[in-house]
Amino acid sequence: MGEPGEKTMGYQREDGGDSFMRRGAGILEKYWEPLSYLFWGGMTTVVSWGSYSVFAYLFGKHDRELVLFGIGMSFAVVLANVWSWVCAVVFAFVTNKVWVFRSRSWKPGTVWKEFGKFVSARLITGVFEVAAVPVLVGIGMNQTVFGIEGLAAKAGVSVLVVVLNFIFSKLLIFKTS
Repeated sequence: MGEPGEKTMGYQREDGGDSFMRRGAGILEKYWEPLSYLFWGGMTTVVSWGSYSVFAYLFGKHDRELVLFGIGMSFAVVLANVWSWVCAVVFAFVTNKVWVFRSRSWKPGTVWKEFGKFVSARLITGVFEVAAVPVLVGIGMNQTVFGIEGLAAKAGVSVLVVVLNFIFSKLLIFKTS
């Protein structure tokens, strides 16, 4: 197998210097925020899409057409989208605070300040998402995926929302001094 310190496939053996695991841990630490944000953002998307699906099913039983900006759209889609956003925002705040940006203070003043900024930023992207999904569905991006109306539009808008939310969280909400 070789002697301690001998380079094997570009890395020194563990008993002789830098190991592959230590390098991997260093990379993970260096890119912790974007990597964990992507993971928890994915989990938030699961919460958002899962709750959207449940709400779309529940509200779809008594659906009505809603006309906004001259575009006819499903009232069930609008309601499902609003409630899925609320579920996702609460989940995202906790995961961003604790695991992504590692904001450790639980002093009420700090938590309320972070939560206020977080909700404000999410309201900006939420208004965009709530408006964009039904509009996209109304103008033809109304593909049904897995039996859920508007899920293709929801997926497209979600990608842009994730990017905007990371920028807001990193630069405005959980910034370190």
